[in-house]
Amino acid sequence: MPLSTPDALIHLMVVAASSDARISPSEIERIDGLIDQSPVFDSFDRSRLVAVANDCVDKINGGADLETVLDDAVAAIPQRLHDTAYALAVEITAVDLRLEQEELRLLEMIRDRLDLDRLVTAAIETAARARFRHA
Repeated sequence: MPLSTPDALIHLMVVAASSDARISPSEIERIDGLIDQSPVFDSFDRSRLVAVANDCVDKINGGADLETVLDDAVAAIPQRLHDTAYALAVEITAVDLRLEQEELRLLEMIRDRLDLDRLVTAAIETAARARFRHA
């Protein structure tokens, strides 16, 4: 069964959070906060969050390769929300203030699948760094 758009966006955030081999408490808090704040999740039933996140983790742990999980998520996201999807993934990877090589590679994979203009992705990445910068 295909994913709904909000489910697909959550899958991308969960994959982004787990790309460095663990999901930190700050990444979980940020996913929760983005779901609360982002209009794209207005129709999402918050009581399903744990089930949707676990579905993504189960796919990865159950042997589905990362490529398939990403392809399934991107297929469920309308073109007009591709920049939003990328921004959500970047937001999750940036929350711990350092990007590991695995996270950078994952963002590249997502960027390629979403077929976003390089200037758009650079702007999204720069904005995320600016939001998380300390004084």
